[in-house]
Amino acid sequence: MKKTPPSMEDWLREAKNSPDALKIGMFLIHNGVVRQSPKAKVRQGIDDGSSVKGMEFTYNQEKVNVAIKETLKMDGIFYTKVWLNEGQLELGDDIMYILIGGDIRPNVINGLEFLVEKIKKECVTEIEIMK
Repeated sequence: MKKTPPSMEDWLREAKNSPDALKIGMFLIHNGVVRQSPKAKVRQGIDDGSSVKGMEFTYNQEKVNVAIKETLKMDGIFYTKVWLNEGQLELGDDIMYILIGGDIRPNVINGLEFLVEKIKKECVTEIEIMK
């Protein structure tokens, strides 16, 4: 069943009150949404004329927890929070939110790229529903 997305204002307020908050100089937020263009088209340039009308989305929470722990071991990363939707999603629906905080921009960007990639490749199942 589709979930209600979290408030980024609440997430940031919580993060700024975390035990390591004084070490953090930057936060980045990733918000993945269901798009109309198929993954094969935007990632591989394969255009068969089809378009996405929705997505079936599931995830493995244990694997997500491992990915978060690995990210927190990276240089300069002191905070992460992940929210994943689930169920039958429609175009424009939120798939995921990721908040990451760290000391300097390069470390935070690296941490965000690492965590998003890990979650997308190892923790979730996205089945595009085509028109």
